[in-house]
Amino acid sequence: MSTEVLLTETFDHSSITALRHAVASRAAEAGLTGDKLDDFVVAVNELLTNAVRHGGGLGRVALWSADHAVVCEVSDTGTGLPEAVPDRPVRPAATQPGGWGLWLAEELTDSFELVTGNGGTTVRVSSRVP
Repeated sequence: MSTEVLLTETFDHSSITALRHAVASRAAEAGLTGDKLDDFVVAVNELLTNAVRHGGGLGRVALWSADHAVVCEVSDTGTGLPEAVPDRPVRPAATQPGGWGLWLAEELTDSFELVTGNGGTTVRVSSRVP
């Protein structure tokens, strides 16, 4: 198993757009294409936005390729999610204006892991390279 680190950095709201473009470029270089690439980038963008919005304004992102997949982990140091949040995100009501980020990230990727607590939240998603 070889792992190649593609990106790792700390971010805030002002760097989300540039970071989304960097994720798209590096995920493409690692082999994601077409809808798979687009879906992965949307998922990561939702996680970046959530980290800033709900996690104290700063986040950390790591992107790597391993085992024929592109993996992204986004962490924040916020207060964590409420205890009632399930392991798998539940689809929000169609009329709900917000709260779609985790659900979208889980739907648009091949794997989704969420760890949350008083020290923050970490979400890891991955998509298999065709």
